[in-house]
Amino acid sequence: MFMLAACVNAPVKKPAPVPVVQAPAVPAPMKLSENFRAVTFAELPGWADDDVRQAWPAFLASCDVLIKRPLWQDVCKQAVAIDANDLVSVRDFFESQFIPHQVSNPDGSVSGMITGYYEPLLKGARTRNGAFQTALYQVPDDLITVDLASLYPELKSMRLRGRLVGKKIVPYFSRSEIMQQNKLAGKELLWVDNPIEAFFLQVQGSGRVYIANEKETVRVAYADQNGHVYKSIGRYLVDKGELTLEQASYQSILGWAAAHPQRLQELLNVNPSFVFFREEKLNDASKGPKGALGVPLTEQRSVAIDPQFIPLGAPVFLATTMPNSEIALRRLMLAQDTGGAIRNPVRADFFWGFGADAGEKAGKMKQAGMLWVLMPKAPLQPAGTNGSY
Repeated sequence: MFMLAACVNAPVKKPAPVPVVQAPAVPAPMKLSENFRAVTFAELPGWADDDVRQAWPAFLASCDVLIKRPLWQDVCKQAVAIDANDLVSVRDFFESQFIPHQVSNPDGSVSGMITGYYEPLLKGARTRNGAFQTALYQVPDDLITVDLASLYPELKSMRLRGRLVGKKIVPYFSRSEIMQQNKLAGKELLWVDNPIEAFFLQVQGSGRVYIANEKETVRVAYADQNGHVYKSIGRYLVDKGELTLEQASYQSILGWAAAHPQRLQELLNVNPSFVFFREEKLNDASKGPKGALGVPLTEQRSVAIDPQFIPLGAPVFLATTMPNSEIALRRLMLAQDTGGAIRNPVRADFFWGFGADAGEKAGKMKQAGMLWVLMPKAPLQPAGTNGSY
């Protein structure tokens, strides 16, 4: 578990013939995760070539949240004075205010998997009719969420979900139980025309639905989840010999589902995780959905990470390759989201944006990559828990 702590050693008073004025105690340097190793910006491959101005709006969005935390207050306050159009000023700001730290895995390796996600567009209706036979669901009334962070700060990024049976909290229904036993009847939010696209909407976490008879597009945002661990249907098809590892992409899974409609529910039930949505007005179509940090995601500059290892909101430099290619993809990102499949220190999900082109790239992205987290140089003020982030 990623932890930060600040320790202040009480000064030892030595006997003296006259009173001595003690200097104020200075917070000890920030203690970083053992998965972090401080490096220089010169060691970041491609740092000098990235137009970091493109990451600036995403950084300012992170600061809207991070400025409330002691470690980030100074850098976020100074950021408002930077000319966002001046590449030299923006780059100098990051280089003067931050120290990059390479992220490593528990075994010491520095490479991990980088995947992609996007905001899809589905066709839907408010009532079940014609082709619209697959429901998107609201949060059920019997879902209980337990947050233990107030008692156990080390569990800050974790929540327990279940339902009440008698006086005991038991696991909430799995995907197969929800679908086979119609457990969510009455909690339908919208109806869409494609069950496999509805499934992948849950994997992406949010999306848009065009309601033809109203000529309106609405956003369906992540509201909650049933508490079950995400399992990959692509891995299932590989293990069953239905696809090779190289073939296991979003596009190939769609093709397999179209060719095996009688086995579709078997495939979807492999993943017991189930996501619930809420409807939002799409007031600005240019803005992405809100991620776990609570700010809109920025196309090709936001990334989902595992918050147990990388602080949510922090700048992250990513070195990987373009989807299904060896073309370098090296740029400054902001850790503004999380995901059920995003586990381990060197693991990230690259947000490609909205629409079919973004979906094409996201579906093919399964690259090796490395991560560096940029942490402020300022010492952490005494706080004692991860809450100081």
